Order: sequence, then structure tokens, then C-alpha cells
Amino acid sequence: MKNEKCMKEFLDNNFLLQNGTAEHLYHEHAARMPIIDYHCHLSPAMIAENRNFSNLTQAWLAGDHYKWRAMRTNGVNERFITGEATDREKFEKWAETVPSTLGNPLYHWTHLELQRYFNIHTLLSPQTAGTIFEKTAEMLQHEDYRPVSLLNRMQVQVVCTTDDPVDDLAHHQKIRRLGIPVRIVPAWRPDKVLNTGDPKTFNTYLDLLSSVTGVVIDSYNHLLEALQKRHDYFHEQGCRLSDHGLENFYAENYLTRDIQLIFNKLRAGSELIPAEADKYRSAMLFDLAVMDHEKSWVQQFHIGARRNNNTRMFRKLGADSGFDSIDDKPLASTMGQFLDRLETEHKLTKTILYNLNPGHNEVMSTMIGNFQDGSVPGRMQWGSAWWFLDQKDGMEKQLRALANHGLLARFVGMLTDSRSILSFSRHEYFRRILCNMIGRDAENGEMPDDRELLGRMVEDICYNNAKNYFEF
Repeated sequence: MKNEKCMKEFLDNNFLLQNGTAEHLYHEHAARMPIIDYHCHLSPAMIAENRNFSNLTQAWLAGDHYKWRAMRTNGVNERFITGEATDREKFEKWAETVPSTLGNPLYHWTHLELQRYFNIHTLLSPQTAGTIFEKTAEMLQHEDYRPVSLLNRMQVQVVCTTDDPVDDLAHHQKIRRLGIPVRIVPAWRPDKVLNTGDPKTFNTYLDLLSSVTGVVIDSYNHLLEALQKRHDYFHEQGCRLSDHGLENFYAENYLTRDIQLIFNKLRAGSELIPAEADKYRSAMLFDLAVMDHEKSWVQQFHIGARRNNNTRMFRKLGADSGFDSIDDKPLASTMGQFLDRLETEHKLTKTILYNLNPGHNEVMSTMIGNFQDGSVPGRMQWGSAWWFLDQKDGMEKQLRALANHGLLARFVGMLTDSRSILSFSRHEYFRRILCNMIGRDAENGEMPDDRELLGRMVEDICYNNAKNYFEF
């Protein structure tokens, strides 16, 4: 009983809402809006197959490198994280870690998810782990705990997955055939044609792209031809947005003949020197952006991760295993040059920029204003606080900088960027933070005490802006 009482006091109906205006804005406006999750890493196969999860470890811990990092920091052996331990043992180790995540958004997210999906009002700890594991395992076997039902439970209308150009999108096709009520949209993620660091891996990928398209890729132009064919196919399958995960923007000057020579060297299996790699990436990133513009897609750029820092663990587990961090490379110059090159050629489509380094907040929030053109509201967007920044402090700083330098009212709002079907309570987390910030400003006299005006702004940020921007 004491544990449940603590939970209710800690995570009550007005969690993160610190005044009456914030409470009104959240409960009467934000909470009522459906969810458009325009960037995540959910598996379309999982949604198409719509099978029950065996237990909470499978639904919650598998692939979640946020939790893996916390467990390692808490002294948990890798056997209980990505190793051969049983699902129950892994869950128990996560439960041992949770009390130590106080102050980390994982503590909030963990308990929001237990509440919203399972109506469990108990703090997760070693003492409660067994009961919670058993109760959720039983619940997860029910029809209304399959993936599609879980999406419906959270009022999710649209999910944009992350898909490689060689993907056949068969699962997306199956989802449409089954008439699943949630719209699952593919998003084009062509990062592998930009990753030139390992010529063998690069060429293996190009061979796969060649086999999928029927194009013999023996020149840079043939590579563009193959990519164009897949871009056209993605468009036919409902794709309307791209996404790029980059260390930085690339905007070197180059000549067409230079790129062909560089490509020939890379295709022959030789390593590029940094200047050559930057020229190739500059050309490829520009050409990919032109493809997006020609189809009026939205392009997204996630910038600033230093990935795979731990070589030993990368060799053991591969990418996206919890060994990435914030990078500190300069950003403004190359970003401005890249966007300006597109704008000069009248090839700049609707664009969302995301930074991982909080030191770039003002760089991003002011850069987007350079390329607004009055064609659509918020043509250039600064995306929501991402990855290491999608916590209360990071979200508030992003929202405040956007309000200071742009139009917060035109912001397209939150996304999960998650691999877990149980992560959609992050939209609630964001909405509560948003409403609290606006409510605080209103009660401080910094915004008018006009609940209709403020409520409309909240509803737009939570849902309407994204619906209109992506034309969903």
C-alpha cells in the first residue's frame, strides 16, 4: 500500500502541471489530441504480424539502448542486457536499476508506461518486479494488448517508420491490405549510400541495391539512377518523407567529374581520403535532397551523434547498442551552405532539422528563419528535442529557444524516435511539459490569460500542425 500511495503522489493526474492554467491546457486540450508520430524505429513487421508479446521484457527491453546504458552504468553484467539470460532475469535486472534512475527521464517513462498501458500504480523495484512481470505477462496475452490495439489505446493515428531504400516494404503493403486503422507510413533513410568509411561494406550495399533495382551500378550516375528507382517505388507505397542520421552536413564544392573519379575509387575498394569523402557526401546529400524536392517530400536531418565509440562492443553487438554520445563538431557553416545551395537552385523542400548538441540550440532555431519563404507555415522546422535531449530540461530549452527566435505556434511537435511499442506516453510527457511552460508564462503575465487562444495553440502543436505539414 505504501508503494502504491507513493506512486499516486508522484505520478498523479497533474504530474508536471504546476498551475491551474497548465492543468486546463493539458486536460482540456492536449490530452484530447490524437498522435502523429512522424519519426520512430518501430518494426513494420511487428505491426503487420500483430502478435502478442510473451512478456514485458520482449515489449519493453528488447532493442532499447536507453535502458541498456542505464543498466550497464548500474553495474549489470551484459549477460542480463543483451546476453543469454532469461527474459525474467533481464526484467529483474532492469527493476534493480530503476530506483537508481531517479532524475533520469527513464524513471518517468517507465512509470508512465506502466500506468498508461497496464494501469499499474506501483513503483518498479526489486521488491515489486516479480508481481509486475507476472501481471503484465498475463495481460499481454489478451487480444487488446497486441501491437495494433496498443497503438489504438494511445490514440495513435499515424506512425512513420524508418526504412532503407532496399526494403521491399512488404509489411507496409500487408498492413494496408489488412485495413489496420493506424496509418503506417514508410520513411526513406538512405544513410548507407553516404557511409563511405568501409569500402567493403559500402560496395556490398551497392551490390544489393543493384540486385533490387536491376541497375548495374558502375558509375555515380548509375547509383543515382538506382536510388531514383527506389525513391519512386517508396513514393508509390505512400512514403512522403525522408530521414538522414548524419554527423554533420556536407557542403564542399565539387565538379561532376570529381565525383565520378571519387566514386570509381570507392567502387574499386579503395579508401577515400577525408577531402574525397566529404566531396562525395556533399554531392550525394544534395542529389538526395533534390529527389525529395521533386516529389514535395519532407526531409529530416538528425545531426550531431558520435556513434559507436566503444569499438570492442561495436564488434560484439553492432550499431545502436548504447555506445553513442553527443558530438561537438561545428555545425552552422556547413548547414547554412548546404541549405543555401538547395535554395539557390530552387530545390529546397520542407525541412526539419534536429540537433543533439544542446550548444547548437540557438544555431538551429535561428538557421531555420533564414530559409522560410512564405509558401507554407513553418516550411523550415527545428525538430523536437532528440535522443539525449528528450527529457524535461532539454524539451524546455528547445521550446524556449524556438519561441524566442521563431514561431512556437507553428511547431510540428513531438515524436518518439523509439523502437518500443510502449513509448507513446512520451507524447504525453512532452504535452505536459509544453502546457506547463505556456501555463507558467500565462500566469506570470507573459502571455495573455486567454484560454481559448492558448488552447488552440496547444492543440496545433500537439497535432494540427503535423497533420497539415505532412498532409496526413
